[in-house]
Amino acid sequence: MGTVPFSFDQPDGERRTPHSSDGDTGQPGRDARRAGMGRAVDGQSDDSRRGGRLVGLDIARSTAIIGMIAVNVGPRGVDGFLGTLYDLPLGRASLLFMLLAGVGTSIMTRSVRDPGGAPVPWRTLLWRAALLLVGGLALQLAGHEASVILPLYGLLFIACLPLLKAPGWLLAALSGASLVLGPLIWLAVRRESDAFQVTEPTLLDPPAEILGGILFTGSYPIVVWAAPFLAGMLLGRVDLRNPALHRRLILWGAVAAVGAYLLSQVLILVLGEPGRTVGMDRLISATAHSQMPLWLASSSGAALFVLGLCLMGETFASRYLSVLSATGRLSLTVYVGHLLALAVIVRPGPDSLAEGILVTVVLVAAAAAFSWAWTRWFRTGPLEILLRLPPRKTTSERNG
Repeated sequence: MGTVPFSFDQPDGERRTPHSSDGDTGQPGRDARRAGMGRAVDGQSDDSRRGGRLVGLDIARSTAIIGMIAVNVGPRGVDGFLGTLYDLPLGRASLLFMLLAGVGTSIMTRSVRDPGGAPVPWRTLLWRAALLLVGGLALQLAGHEASVILPLYGLLFIACLPLLKAPGWLLAALSGASLVLGPLIWLAVRRESDAFQVTEPTLLDPPAEILGGILFTGSYPIVVWAAPFLAGMLLGRVDLRNPALHRRLILWGAVAAVGAYLLSQVLILVLGEPGRTVGMDRLISATAHSQMPLWLASSSGAALFVLGLCLMGETFASRYLSVLSATGRLSLTVYVGHLLALAVIVRPGPDSLAEGILVTVVLVAAAAAFSWAWTRWFRTGPLEILLRLPPRKTTSERNG
């Protein structure tokens, strides 16, 4: 979550080594594109070099991270205006993060869709999938009392491999199918169970339970959460610097966010409040993490709205919000770091809303300060560098 060729004046303050182009007599452009995909560790590959780094994506990613920190710190469900405001990111921040994961995947693999482009970077994506899947399952064992979203990312990186060259209409159709059919499949699998009683898979579980948790029974069932990821993949193929696109994202995102929620409230007034037990009556729910279509449409609309705002304000963000953009660039490090901080320092607290807000502010400030300081000296975050595919051994190395 690119660079301008032959320029060291990057929007994000990084210095880059110039890459050879197709017209050079040195390394062919196709190999350069392949290398660019290998270097991409945060979703913004070197293939986005045409316009420089999309700082708006970094700001959107940091917004999602901050929201997820607030949700994971808690407490949730406190009465009153302040409690409602504090709960606002619940079921929205993580979905924004999922949308951005899809956007980053398309940007990272853009060159495979160019005429005569590079081959599909399956080794890179499988490496990332393995790290996120295993690391996320291990992280779930820590005592942070939060649901880890990383295993879902890992499985989606594997599932998206056949779709990297797929036409846009197919991505749109699959996203729509996940929006409509995903909740129905979830209802059928979870029927008669408690809708909010989830089973988070861990590294110590049998493979069948791990797969079942990621597919159906966890907080982020892939049958439902594939919808925003696929929508992000589709969005990552268009010109994200287009002001008209920004306005459409803001407008229609707001319409979807508010409209789907209001429709749910009207249906509840007419048909009654759905119970906690999983059944067809839950289809009208827009409660966070209900896994139902109206919640998914509303939260996806909110994600598009936030993304549109961040992209529209990119010039302002580049000048005045470098701390937030740095946090977005180190999103994996910040995400893992805040969970470890919760496990080691915060739990079993916080005990009140005021304490929760204070802990959230401290964690966000610490993460932002660390990210800003780190990016002054290093190009890649301490955990983001693990996503780089280990270099393939040369023939001489293999032969000893």
